[in-house]
Amino acid sequence: MRKRTVRSRLTVALVAGVVSCVVVVGAVAQSKNAYIGKLEGPEVVTDPAKFPKTFKEAPQLAALVKAGKLPPVAERIGQDPLVLKPLKEIGKYGGTWRAGFTGPADFWNGFRCCSGPDHLMFWDYTGDKVVPNLAKGLEMQDGGKTWLLHLRRGMKWSDGKPFTADDFVFWYEDIYKNKDLVPTPSSAMAINGKQGSIEKVDTHTVRYRFPEPYFMFPDVLAGSTELAGQMWGYRALGGFAPAHYMKQFLPKYAGQAELDKKAKDAKFDSWVRLFVAQNDWARNPDLPVLSPWKTATPINTPTWTLERNPYSVFVDTAGNQLPYIDKVVLTLAENLEVLNLRAIAGEYDYASRHVDLGKLPVFIENQQKGNYKVHLDPGDYCDLIIKFNLNYDADPEIGKWFNTADFRRALSLGIDRAQINETFWLGTGTPGSVVPADHNKYNPGPQYRKLWSTLDVKKANEMLDKIGLSKKDAEGYRMRADGKGRLRIEIMTLGGQFVQYTQISEMIREQWKKIGIDLRVQEVERSLALKRTAANEQQLGAWNNDGSEHLFTFPLHVFPFEVDAVASSGPLYARWFQSGGTQGKEPEPRMKELMDKWRKAFGVPEKERIQLGKEVWKIAAEEVYIIGVVGQAPAAMGVRVVKNSMGNIPARMYNSPDGKTPGISRPATFFWKN
Repeated sequence: MRKRTVRSRLTVALVAGVVSCVVVVGAVAQSKNAYIGKLEGPEVVTDPAKFPKTFKEAPQLAALVKAGKLPPVAERIGQDPLVLKPLKEIGKYGGTWRAGFTGPADFWNGFRCCSGPDHLMFWDYTGDKVVPNLAKGLEMQDGGKTWLLHLRRGMKWSDGKPFTADDFVFWYEDIYKNKDLVPTPSSAMAINGKQGSIEKVDTHTVRYRFPEPYFMFPDVLAGSTELAGQMWGYRALGGFAPAHYMKQFLPKYAGQAELDKKAKDAKFDSWVRLFVAQNDWARNPDLPVLSPWKTATPINTPTWTLERNPYSVFVDTAGNQLPYIDKVVLTLAENLEVLNLRAIAGEYDYASRHVDLGKLPVFIENQQKGNYKVHLDPGDYCDLIIKFNLNYDADPEIGKWFNTADFRRALSLGIDRAQINETFWLGTGTPGSVVPADHNKYNPGPQYRKLWSTLDVKKANEMLDKIGLSKKDAEGYRMRADGKGRLRIEIMTLGGQFVQYTQISEMIREQWKKIGIDLRVQEVERSLALKRTAANEQQLGAWNNDGSEHLFTFPLHVFPFEVDAVASSGPLYARWFQSGGTQGKEPEPRMKELMDKWRKAFGVPEKERIQLGKEVWKIAAEEVYIIGVVGQAPAAMGVRVVKNSMGNIPARMYNSPDGKTPGISRPATFFWKN
């Protein structure tokens, strides 16, 4: 009863806030920059001369050292710590960071805030430059065919065991090459479709060999690719794994019979399912990790709790082992509305994931009452896209139209982006196609922003008539060409996510009536969406293309790249691409050309890579495999609500999943001022 009363009270406050904030909406619409600060962030210190000489630790860890339950901090960190220069000041230890999450499929939530990030290389705070991270350095040899990765001496897993080259060889030989675990090789481990290999040079040196030059390799290790560490452990990918722990879940080491029994006892249908569950950073509290915080209570519970890693290799310039904050507690919110109401009420300390831009006036109105500050972090991408599943085959008629370029273009021309921008983005967005912001180095030119992406109902109707959809029923909807009644198509939307995908899709449904298209909107939960996409059951899918501004390290919203993405423009094409043509379905020529250009860019110098990137975006915009609606706004992870007492918070962050925002701003350096 109390919960319902609290929620009712918050709902009343929300409605009142909306009514009282019309002036704020107008101000935000007129000036995107009203709440956008200067891009800033902490820095990685790479000069050993500037490393701290002595080290300190959190009080509870010092107590464990004193009790003989932990080695001294210097031993836990090793000889080559990862030194971060905090944005503003050296912080204080202690406290809990409270936030929300939406369920077991919301694993990106924890990866973004708490994983470090634990990539071997990573981006600096601008999102443009690759810097050392878990690895001390990366060295190119043999004209780019060979890369030496130098590890940090003395670095340890969270259970105190050494992190060495053996963990890379173990992953490559025993996990990656095991077809039961990884049936389709990763494109991240290949150049021009040809797979590379991993070797041990010595304890702290790993050698990657490729058959052709792989100039993009530093970016691949920095980005959220399948070599990005333990975030991909649940798919047996990531580039390395804790050999000393994970060997017990492999038949080679544990014995098939013993492992089958272990899987059955744990209620898994196979040892493979058991293995990936045990290698899941978000689900298994016993998994040794390299992140500043580690899972204490898993994501499939109402409270996902992460606690400090006593063996964290991250330190500040004063020698304080990071993180400063003891614990991160993510509390389950049953839907997007509840999560936002809690944030408005000041119940979260730092919130940006799933925070609704449409409620920005209410957030601004409640800043003082909630003791928080609102920041806006626009992305360089599209906040709402609509993906056509080019492989949809459950209904051949629909599949035919999805694979007709003028059908896709006509539907794009039938969207009133200005109306959507004013209603859901408060006028802060940029209507247009899927291409990234004009200042992005891969942007193909200003004309591609509007290509097939401006409202033209007359032209859309003419195009649909011309391709064979001229017959309409009594209500004005177009009839199927096969004589089986009205042409109905369905869009899959997700609740509890960044943008009001369902409500926006309902508006598009109304807009498409003017071009005779009957759109059905179906909202599903994220886990179910992943399953439906992988099973090729999705028709249209609403999502965003965040990360696509890093075209080559986060391409899954540019072309069919990942089989089990939230929404896909072709899961069978993705399987074909990832398998080098041995599985799935070969794409049509124009899509294949796009894929070829993308793949070629990994083995050429930057100037040629940039040109290839522009050509990839040209094809994407011309063919409209994915409709861009509105973007370059703070709608996806860009409305940031932060308690006034939290320190080292940037005025503006680079907003991208490839930068794991806020990970790119190093949350391990956030702290409580009092």
